[in-house]
Amino acid sequence: MDATILQVPISKALRDKAAKSALSQGFSSLQEAVRVFLNQLSSQAIRVTFEPQPVQLSHKAIRKYNKMSEDVKSGKVKTVGFTDVDEMFKYLNS
Repeated sequence: MDATILQVPISKALRDKAAKSALSQGFSSLQEAVRVFLNQLSSQAIRVTFEPQPVQLSHKAIRKYNKMSEDVKSGKVKTVGFTDVDEMFKYLNS
């Protein structure tokens, strides 16, 4: 087998966490899991996509924004409406 070494700088914490996960999934080592992944990637048996995750607010932030919304709806907080951008800028510059 004509072999080469792939060096990928990662943190020790990430390596340890990935190794633990690989072992729990039945791989003999992290290296074996990486080899399986690379084989499948190279034969296009798997595709990797990156999608942004939706923002998940904390429970504290959700309560805060719900209170702000209720304050606006109840009239406790005064708001100003505009019919167009020029009117808004005129208000902001005054």
